Amino acid sequence: MKTTAAIVIVLLILLGFNSFYTVGEGQHVLVLQFGKILRTDRQPGLHAKVPLLQQVLMLDERVLSFDGAPQRYVTSGKQSVNVNYYVKWRIADAANYYRATSGDELQAGQRLSPIVSNALRSAVNEHTLEQLIASGQGDIITSALQQSNAETQKTLGVTVVDVRITGVEFPDDIKTAVYKRMQTERQQQAAAIRADGKQQAESIKTDAQTQAQMIRATAESEADKVRGEGDAQAAQIYAQAYAQDADFFAFYRSLQAYKKSFGDGRGTIILKPDSEFLRYFGNPAAAPARR
Repeated sequence: MKTTAAIVIVLLILLGFNSFYTVGEGQHVLVLQFGKILRTDRQPGLHAKVPLLQQVLMLDERVLSFDGAPQRYVTSGKQSVNVNYYVKWRIADAANYYRATSGDELQAGQRLSPIVSNALRSAVNEHTLEQLIASGQGDIITSALQQSNAETQKTLGVTVVDVRITGVEFPDDIKTAVYKRMQTERQQQAAAIRADGKQQAESIKTDAQTQAQMIRATAESEADKVRGEGDAQAAQIYAQAYAQDADFFAFYRSLQAYKKSFGDGRGTIILKPDSEFLRYFGNPAAAPARR
């Protein structure tokens, strides 16, 4: 009797423990009976159920993630690329999620992966390689999220929170062709830059030559003007000197002519003795008196 009583007590304790379950933070609990959903519980705390007949399935409501298998896509420029990515998702509808995946996270990832992959393929097809690598990833991700969630929320009961591209690589069979084309494009850009620089250099050189000619012409004009003014002043001085003493001015001019003709000591001039040029040679009386 004691053994039977002990067994009964143990069974009652086990049944008691089996009659309650606890819902933790970030958990979504499905209460099942014969595989069918009776109710869902999300309120944290202690809850009761019928022992043995009802089972409890704990689902994680936190954001989950998985790495997608590298996929080969084609850009809008018809360039094939291998894209690496990862996906973050969470359960949005626990009942729908259970019906689609039996609450198995691995099965959910297997069904989610092709949906996201197809959404990425569609988005990549609408963008260039440059946009895929750099500035256009935001648009690609937004488009992939919209397309993915349009299907996953209805068929899997999950929401795709984020899709991130972690790497973009060229397939081995087209790397050489792509690099060669990139090299050709850079060479064309370099040639265009050099041609533009040469054109600008010629323009600068022409402008400089034009400015130099204008400066030279202005300087020559100013020099002619100064020389003219100097000649005028010299003529005026000569005229004033001549007016004051014509004989002395004639004598001074003759001395200047003698200096110019015989200054180097090697000059030879053949003239008549009575030449006007020699009027002051041998005739001191002809020279003007000192005043």
